[in-house]
Amino acid sequence: MIRYSRQLISSSDIKTVNQVLKSDFLTQGPKSILFEKKLSSKFNVKYSTSCNSATSALHLACLALGVKKGDHVWTCTNSFVASASCALHCGAKIDLVDINSETYNLDINSLLKKLKIAYKKKKLPKVLIPVHFAGLPCEMREIHKLSKKYKFKIIEDASHAVGAKYYGSKIGSCKYSDITIFSFHPVKIMTTAEGGAALTNSKELDFKLKFYRSHGITKERKFLNKRNKANWYYECKDLGFNYRLNDIQSALGISQLKKVNKWLLYRNKLAKNYQKKLKNLPIEFFSSKKEFYSSYHLFIIKILKNKKGLTRDNLFKYLHKKNIQTNVHYIPIHTHPFYKKLGFKSKNFPNAEHYFKNCLSLPMHVALKFSDQNKVINLIKKFFK
Repeated sequence: MIRYSRQLISSSDIKTVNQVLKSDFLTQGPKSILFEKKLSSKFNVKYSTSCNSATSALHLACLALGVKKGDHVWTCTNSFVASASCALHCGAKIDLVDINSETYNLDINSLLKKLKIAYKKKKLPKVLIPVHFAGLPCEMREIHKLSKKYKFKIIEDASHAVGAKYYGSKIGSCKYSDITIFSFHPVKIMTTAEGGAALTNSKELDFKLKFYRSHGITKERKFLNKRNKANWYYECKDLGFNYRLNDIQSALGISQLKKVNKWLLYRNKLAKNYQKKLKNLPIEFFSSKKEFYSSYHLFIIKILKNKKGLTRDNLFKYLHKKNIQTNVHYIPIHTHPFYKKLGFKSKNFPNAEHYFKNCLSLPMHVALKFSDQNKVINLIKKFFK
């Protein structure tokens, strides 16, 4: 089976993890602190908070920005449900924005239209969560301009975009946002097994992220009610969670982080090979500006109308029989039963609906050999012939 995605663990990764297993610290130790420092340095941002998942990091980001009952949070419908559920866990109301039919990212025109309507109704979002889908950056300059005009905060869901760049700025630097979220799930760019991180340039937000990550507990004297206690003393100041990343996972993250640049070059080579050899078929790829550097977490094709009436589902079944694993990213959030109950209608998201019916994720990962990729390409050519 040629997998659509998988992790790549080297002997150096295993050696690094084994060193931690033999050390004095497995959970809250020096590796977790070092991993956060490495993340900050790598992505040109002041602060990093590692978490046990990107889902947890999204929840923390909403809490840090004060999202609460009665607030409105918006995100893109073409995403995993965690991009929306993080707001609901805070008691907020969620709304969704359609995608751009060429980039598959949040559509700026749809966003502007919704903002104008929301302004009149006095229901503007407190937070917008743009998603860098498949590793391609969103139009962050335009989103940032709108945030200044309509007074909302920005959480970049960059779960797919570790290593991506936007007009020369690294995704994660928070140049156009308040907080950026990364995922380190095994199918992502790098892995800590499960894991994620929240990055920010705000000292205040960084404190809140770490505060809510660890049970709402603090030992910092300036925040304590009783400041004359010994250094073992701590206080629970608010309801928090245990969203910490342990030292074993952090050590793996430190080792994997060293390889990100090399891995992204390889992913981009794989993407160019797909684009070159599939370009004459009834297939469409997302469009990107030269100033955007995608991490290619996913390689998406969209099946166009063709004379034989072949569909995405036909291709999925054909490749599966040939031992090629593909996937569909994503079932739009608004189509899930839970979100339908919240009142979302398919007619409000025509671009996402059309994309979903025709999209397919082809194998894309750093363990994928060009020989295996070419096998996938040749089978797709046979399918359309």
